Amino acid sequence: MSERYSDVVQTARDYYNSEDADNFYLEIWGGEDIHIGLYASEREDIATASRRTVERLADRLPKLAEGSRVLDIGSGYGGAARYLASRFGSNVVALNLAEKENARNRELCAVAGLAHLVEVVDGSFEQIPLKDASVDAVWSQDAILHSGRREQVIAEVARVLKPGGDFVFTDPMESGNCGRADLMPVLERIHLESLGSPEFYHTVAHENGLELVAWEEKTPQLIRHYRRVREELFAQRANLKGKVSEDYIDRMLTGLGNWVTAGEKGCLAWGFLHFRKT
Repeated sequence: MSERYSDVVQTARDYYNSEDADNFYLEIWGGEDIHIGLYASEREDIATASRRTVERLADRLPKLAEGSRVLDIGSGYGGAARYLASRFGSNVVALNLAEKENARNRELCAVAGLAHLVEVVDGSFEQIPLKDASVDAVWSQDAILHSGRREQVIAEVARVLKPGGDFVFTDPMESGNCGRADLMPVLERIHLESLGSPEFYHTVAHENGLELVAWEEKTPQLIRHYRRVREELFAQRANLKGKVSEDYIDRMLTGLGNWVTAGEKGCLAWGFLHFRKT
């Protein structure tokens, strides 16, 4: 294991590099945006809802100009990076820990004619390989939860942001309304000791010179999303034969069910967090 990755981050890296996970996100999620979607209806296509999240979060960055520099931490297959590059003409650094995802990101950028605007970097957001005050905005979708050092992640984000720069992100969080026992099925499935919370991010961001612009809660969408992905996995199970192992599918179905149950109990929170560096 590389010493530059914490145990929790290395666990996530191994998972996202696996053939099972890669094929699951490609076949069920669309292989472009692999994060929680904003659904206009219960049965909406997962990829469509996931892209809507990107569009709405990007609406929070109206000041981005052509040639601006954006850092996407935990960029996955690069769907958001390509969207930002295309919409704003921004130069996007797509920082991600899974080499398998990064290779596909580079291929998709080349196909889209955006390779000159999107730089895909192998690495962890716990140690961002960029200079101080070097980016105009930092972006992240449902990735920071995978760090066991979230305070360090926020400090790194604040370090690389220019004064006046924006930090916009989403992350599955705990609401603070439930005991640890209610969250254990979720935490054990994703090999984490805890989740962040809106209050945690508000506090740590403030300590690092990032002031809250908006917290736009959309927790019902988290519940809807994990329920929708679970339904689709059930429906597509036969088509995944030979691509995704039965054991992975069984564990994923259980895990998705745990997210839905915890959300319905009021234990989880999700939405748009927007901070600005003072």
